[in-house]
Amino acid sequence: MPQDAKHQLLGRNRELEVLDRLLREVRDGRSRVLVLRGEAGVGKSALLDHLAGQAAQLQTVRAAGVEAESDFAYSALQRLCAPLLSHLDRLPAVQQDALRVAFGVSAGNPPEMLLVGIAVLGLFAEAAARSPLVCLVDDAQWLDLMSQRILAFVGRRLDAESVALVFAERTTGGRKEEGFSGLPELPLRGLADADARALLDSVLPGPVDARVRDRIVAETGGNPLALLELPRDLSPAELAFGFGGPGSGPLATRVEDGFRRRVDALPADTRALLLVAAVEPVGDGPLLWHALRLLGIGLEAAAPAEAADLITLGAPVRFRHPLVRSAVWRGADAAALRAAHHALAEATDAERDPDRRAWHQAHAAVGPDEQVAAALERSADRALARGGRAAAASFLERAAALTPDPKERARRALAAAGRTSPRARRPGCPTCSPPPNSGRWTRCSRPTPVGCGPRRQP
Repeated sequence: MPQDAKHQLLGRNRELEVLDRLLREVRDGRSRVLVLRGEAGVGKSALLDHLAGQAAQLQTVRAAGVEAESDFAYSALQRLCAPLLSHLDRLPAVQQDALRVAFGVSAGNPPEMLLVGIAVLGLFAEAAARSPLVCLVDDAQWLDLMSQRILAFVGRRLDAESVALVFAERTTGGRKEEGFSGLPELPLRGLADADARALLDSVLPGPVDARVRDRIVAETGGNPLALLELPRDLSPAELAFGFGGPGSGPLATRVEDGFRRRVDALPADTRALLLVAAVEPVGDGPLLWHALRLLGIGLEAAAPAEAADLITLGAPVRFRHPLVRSAVWRGADAAALRAAHHALAEATDAERDPDRRAWHQAHAAVGPDEQVAAALERSADRALARGGRAAAASFLERAAALTPDPKERARRALAAAGRTSPRARRPGCPTCSPPPNSGRWTRCSRPTPVGCGPRRQP
């Protein structure tokens, strides 16, 4: 994550040995799967970058889960597999058809997940027949449900194809997701005290009392990103009491607040550029620049953001860390967010990517809009045709919220409830496990902008 590669890998000898051994075994003809797990900022992305560098002579494909895109069925899987689709014609016809339908390339009956999983497994094997294949998936906690299930399925069945499949997954409060249960994992913790002190010393603005330094190391738990970011722009006097007293908030929140302060100090056009990049989930450079031109923002706006080490504008566009993206997103006001989504909707090709265009239009809408609601309903139909029931429900929920006619709104809301599979529903939703003969009005226990809302239990 930091610019100096030595900072990225400080104190990670054990983890580097595991990754180097994994690559050696893949080069020898075996397949290996690994899940890197740890809190935000602990260095998962840095280890993936190291692995990509070590595998520079091999085929390497990368994808990352994006929270804003987690409702798009198969979206992450499609990004991961896109560079490998030249091998698609080597698969049996039924597997080819399953992937084409799942990825929205062609129409057809919704494919069974088993068939899609076998097709992806075969695609990886065909690609690795020429040269070992390394597949890297960052921010796996934000994968859409279908991509998560298929990749976990593939990971449990890889054997001797010369394929490495490595996930980086964020944990919260020590909890881990169940989607990748059963796969080999490597838990990542904070740096040892000596390494944490060395990393902190490299970024402190001046001499700091050793006791204060030890307190800072203890407060961060040796988290590398926190050690590098929290001292930024603070004077020795401000550091004299560590990073904050009791009640200063979770570590990830404090790091995100630091990124937000740096974003707030940038020029207005640069902040707008970062916001458009934050709400464009794929990192599509040409699409980003098209949207920025519609907003009247030129290339020169990028320089301050790159100089502040917040973003890398290339192919693809990448934030330094997911917390930068969330800091930009959460720090923007509603009008700026709508403007960013509107520009991206206008820049997105309606023929090539109608679902993402409809999604941006929905977030740009100020009030009810039947045209956008109808586009979302068509997106739901396409998602359902690919087998994405949870994605279809999300599109329909948003469509219902934007529908001006009460009867149509009720129809779409009921359709959304019917599309949601039991495993995809939120815990506590009355449509998931209603008590028999209740007849009470209730509300989903997890309020969200697209929550279940009040419904009468049967």
